[in-house]
Amino acid sequence: MNTLSKSLKDNQTTLQKLLPSEDILYYSFKTENGIPCLIVYADGVVNKELLGELVARPLSHLHLPLTTQNGHTMSETNKKAAQKNKESRSENQNGNDKEQQSEEPDITNLIKTTLLFPELKTITNFQEGQMEILDGNSLLLVDGVNAGFIVGAKFLPVRAVMEPPTDVTVKGPREGFIEDIKINMSLLRKRLKTPNLRMETLRVGKQSYTAVTLCWLDGVADDNLKNQIKDKLDNIQIDNVADSSYIAAILSPRKHSVFHTVGTTEKPDLFAAKLSEGRIGILVDGSPIALTLPYILTEDLQSSEDYFVSPFMATTIRLLRCIALLVAILLPAFYVSTQLFKLQLLPLGLTLTIASSIRNLPLSPSLEMFVVLLLLEILKEASIRMPKYVGMSLSVVGALVLGETAVSAGFLSTPAIIIVAFSGICLYTVPNFVETGSILRWLFLFVAGSIGPFGIVLLIAFLLYYLISADAFGTPLLAPFSPLITADLRDSFVKYNMFSLKKRPFFLKSGNKTRLRTSKNEK
Repeated sequence: MNTLSKSLKDNQTTLQKLLPSEDILYYSFKTENGIPCLIVYADGVVNKELLGELVARPLSHLHLPLTTQNGHTMSETNKKAAQKNKESRSENQNGNDKEQQSEEPDITNLIKTTLLFPELKTITNFQEGQMEILDGNSLLLVDGVNAGFIVGAKFLPVRAVMEPPTDVTVKGPREGFIEDIKINMSLLRKRLKTPNLRMETLRVGKQSYTAVTLCWLDGVADDNLKNQIKDKLDNIQIDNVADSSYIAAILSPRKHSVFHTVGTTEKPDLFAAKLSEGRIGILVDGSPIALTLPYILTEDLQSSEDYFVSPFMATTIRLLRCIALLVAILLPAFYVSTQLFKLQLLPLGLTLTIASSIRNLPLSPSLEMFVVLLLLEILKEASIRMPKYVGMSLSVVGALVLGETAVSAGFLSTPAIIIVAFSGICLYTVPNFVETGSILRWLFLFVAGSIGPFGIVLLIAFLLYYLISADAFGTPLLAPFSPLITADLRDSFVKYNMFSLKKRPFFLKSGNKTRLRTSKNEK
């Protein structure tokens, strides 16, 4: 039986079969004239005090004009009115049924007006009630009413809104998303107070039933892109969605690419800015990381702080990040290739210094660099996974004791340790590119030790070809450089002033191209 019945006992029995877990609680009470009521909720995720004060107490003082399945009668006044109506009715059974159906909405409205909850809706089937209970809401059932009332009294444990650890800024807002999707939606609404901001919540996951909210600005975002993303979300067949990275992996058009094709951010201000440009945003319940689509490669080199400093400083920092990223990826490979194949590429003084350092080493240059990189990755993972204070000690031991001992014992050379350490520092100037950069550094090291400088050039050419041909939801990954869009170059590696960025990025195909007007009359 999928539809709620008028019998409270039957409804409770069915719910107990659907939700047999011990944390599903059933609280019974009666109205003033003795009609049984039942509240069903999940223990630990509901504010019981609010349920008692705003639901149970008002209903316990309510006199319901209702005849129940358990034989509870109406009041004398309502009984006389019912008798009078009964005498005026025809003996036709169909007429009786219609009259009974016309009375039920009045009872439902009376109960809804008695409850003092702003979040209140009516349901008629067990499936919807089951999902609402598991989502943290409460279900109110009244004997004699074949409908249930969903009471929004969630009380989920959440952490406070604070600055995200992955995107620390000196200037600008410091609020970050948390794991509760309702709070994340409020943080977004706080920054975009416009009726054009649209949010549509979907349920993804056969077991987790995770709330996934699609966000966009109506009239600004591309409707075709929005519909395409929504169709993909509707067709996701997965049991559990534990984090937004699950959604990003499914939405990614290139499943095995080392480059990201879905943007991520933990800052509401950055998320709102991307929506204002014409992108589509995705919030996932239980994850502090929001997704943005479409995504281009130059976004990794940008930071929210770039828009709070002068254009000259923002341009300098972006170019510095680009140089640091190239150094992080190519420096270990260049060092190995020069030792094995083209030592004359280095200045004579530097060549002599390196030669004196690597004398009598038991490892080849490529194997030595491989070992140092491996030690760096192990120390990084251990410092992240270990407890905080133990991790600090591990960093000291790994950096000073282990490194110094390896050099003194003649197992590793000082230039190799310096190059790997400098490469690791440079890689973290672009936090969103750390995973991809680490993989590319290993690839370049492999081809440099095998083929030499020629292999480095070939791999660079292959990566450029891949990036030029790659796209995500119709947007090239190397936009605005390939294809070249001159107007969008003003916010790529260089950053122009605000008045030079009057138009939204053209590669996003926004329905409203203008984002900055010099006067109120300008369209």
